[in-house]
Amino acid sequence: MRVTDVECIMVRLPEVKLIGDGAQDTLLVRVHTDAGLVGIGEGHTSPWVIKAIIEAPPSHIYGQGLRDLVIGEDPLERERIWDKLYRHSAVYGRRGAAIHAISALDMALWDLAGKTADKPVSALLGTQYRTEIPAYASALMPAGAEAAAREAVRWRDQGFGAIKLGWGALGQDVVADLRAAESIRKRVGREMDLLWDVGYGMDVDTAITLAQGLQAVGAFLLEEPLSPDDLDGFARLADAVDLPIATGEKETTRFGFRDLIERGRVDVIQPDVARAGGFTECRRIAEHALTRGVTVLPHCWSTDVLVAGTLHFIASLPECPYLEYCVLETPLRRQVCRNPIRATDGIVRVPDGPGLGVELNEETLARYRYA
Repeated sequence: MRVTDVECIMVRLPEVKLIGDGAQDTLLVRVHTDAGLVGIGEGHTSPWVIKAIIEAPPSHIYGQGLRDLVIGEDPLERERIWDKLYRHSAVYGRRGAAIHAISALDMALWDLAGKTADKPVSALLGTQYRTEIPAYASALMPAGAEAAAREAVRWRDQGFGAIKLGWGALGQDVVADLRAAESIRKRVGREMDLLWDVGYGMDVDTAITLAQGLQAVGAFLLEEPLSPDDLDGFARLADAVDLPIATGEKETTRFGFRDLIERGRVDVIQPDVARAGGFTECRRIAEHALTRGVTVLPHCWSTDVLVAGTLHFIASLPECPYLEYCVLETPLRRQVCRNPIRATDGIVRVPDGPGLGVELNEETLARYRYA
């Protein structure tokens, strides 16, 4: 079996708002083969950028577009293909958008491998530790303590045992943030885990103050309060508090996560399968983290293609507390695949069909495809 083509499918809502919702547009890929099998993947980033990276003609040996590098390859040789893509995009790549593009292709190759073997991706990744995964409801932070408490109660009443509130109104005023955390605790009690996602940008002293206050109300973790490049700041924050500090949704490759773990000394890393390097690289990232006693809690905030991929990745990990399950309803998030992935009483089942176990919804693609 050989790869014959790579098809890029850009989908986009008619109106894209400048809010913290990454499921307003995305790039899906189909990897076609001469055997008639097709693998699907997603790159969770700027669709225009990674489409250009995939379709670019070659400039020189280490500045090639990814599509040409994949065509003619045996799609089952996934690790060798990953290394080839990484090496031959080295001049413009090695991190960032180039790895996002590799992630989409790698996901599609694993989907193909599962379809070829008639097994789910999680079974190919190694041991399938679980078929059902608890999810936390992931939502944007509303303005005001009472609104935040109502949001937590809403998702508790739908069966979720944990909620993450992030971005939105969060991170602008520590006093207001802690007031909201206390209000949530008062309304939902101690049974519900509370995750707090600043989403970039505090100074270290402010982050320490926030973390200490969240620790007092029994928060589960504090996510990304600092710039992703502030490794010394993360180390200082991690040393100052007992509350677990998490980050990594903007990081790529085992090399970037090695720095977060070794220099930033974070407690929780959050690789995104559609950004960090696909299944091939996320396995390497997870292996390094687990040997260092660092929790792997993947970032997941896009369509059900990524949700399916994240479920398979989590299922292959010996330890992982939650799936991030975005509760914001948009057409792309829940309609890109024919059978939307739903949480029931806060639990999500790992798709058990071949490959990713999901199929693209052609009607949705036709409606939102961006020419």
